[in-house]
Amino acid sequence: MADKLNRTRRWVLLGGGAAIAVGFAIREYRLIPQDYAGGQISVAEAHELALSGDILLVDIRTPREWRATGIGDGAQPLDMRREDFEQALTRLTNGDRGAPVALICARGVRSARLSNRLTEAGFTHIIDVPEGMLGSAAGPGWVRAGLPVQYNTGEAG
Repeated sequence: MADKLNRTRRWVLLGGGAAIAVGFAIREYRLIPQDYAGGQISVAEAHELALSGDILLVDIRTPREWRATGIGDGAQPLDMRREDFEQALTRLTNGDRGAPVALICARGVRSARLSNRLTEAGFTHIIDVPEGMLGSAAGPGWVRAGLPVQYNTGEAG
């Protein structure tokens, strides 16, 4: 009986360990940005180009994230989870799918994935800001770079 109990405990521990390992693997996968063959710019460039009107800078994070860190000065908040995201983005570009649009998220993961998706959907000048608001391997990010933020969290589009 004790031997059977020990075997059961071993299987439970192995199963639990495997579940934890799978959980970490999924988490790490979600934190790795997809390759994006299109353009990329730094947060400083994104800020400068957005203020000059040379790009439309779109903060694709969630309203909760906008409230937590603010929205980069010159950026338009547009939650990427919206079902009508592409239509709202098309409205922001006045129907011009060739307009230069830079996407920023927290750490560059979602912006790279969405850049690929929008390019496949026919937007021809999507630019990724891989540093994001909070920094990544690409750089310190908007907040740590000390770039200005706004706390108007009303969504565009």
